[in-house]
Amino acid sequence: MNALEVTGLGYRYADGTWALRDVAFTVAPGERVGLVGPNGAGKSTLLLHLNGLLPERPAAAPAVRVFGTPVAPPRLEAVRAQVGLLFQDPDDQLCCPTVWEDVAFGPRQLGLDGGTLAARVRGALAQVGLAGFDDRLPHHLSRGERRRVCLAGLLACDARLLALDEPTTDLDPRGRRELKAILAALPVAQVIATHDLELVVELCPRVLVLDGGRVVAQGPTAELLGDERLMLEHGLERPHVLRHAHPH
Repeated sequence: MNALEVTGLGYRYADGTWALRDVAFTVAPGERVGLVGPNGAGKSTLLLHLNGLLPERPAAAPAVRVFGTPVAPPRLEAVRAQVGLLFQDPDDQLCCPTVWEDVAFGPRQLGLDGGTLAARVRGALAQVGLAGFDDRLPHHLSRGERRRVCLAGLLACDARLLALDEPTTDLDPRGRRELKAILAALPVAQVIATHDLELVVELCPRVLVLDGGRVVAQGPTAELLGDERLMLEHGLERPHVLRHAHPH
């Protein structure tokens, strides 16, 4: 069973503009897939469909399934327990006065408490390299650390599919390296929407190129991102790491 199956997904904004058109792809359990494209391609809009934050009105036939479960009422609560959405700005996601409370927030909504909750929070903080940060104030942390707190909150909910929106934005080289190592070590399926094409080359064996709300190409990362004509046609540049490996 696929971790994620998207078939014929379309979405219009309120003004009638198409944001997504006939999007279709799958993600296997544990697979990391890159999602790339120019600004306005529909990447963030697509991620919001993966746990039901969009659309506002469900379609007659659900276009998104997570581990076989349709992303539609009445199954949204079950889906959201499995899909962790990491927002581009960590300050949009942090909501509690301490790191421990922030990471515990999601599992509490799922009904966890006591020793089970504490163990889940400790384990998630250790996974993202923030063991011992329990009493720290999230907004006194670096941007990279804040993003890792958000990620820990998703892991504490035992998410089996992560949807990551520009996870390396505004990170310094150390923060980027730390986050890359964490994502590489996670055994869960990941869809990583990003302009950081070097990150996609490093982490994702497969990539989707989205432009104008359509998937214009999907396949092996080195092959697609190494295709200079394809990259230029869709407002992207061939990653530096592939420039000598794939001359065109």
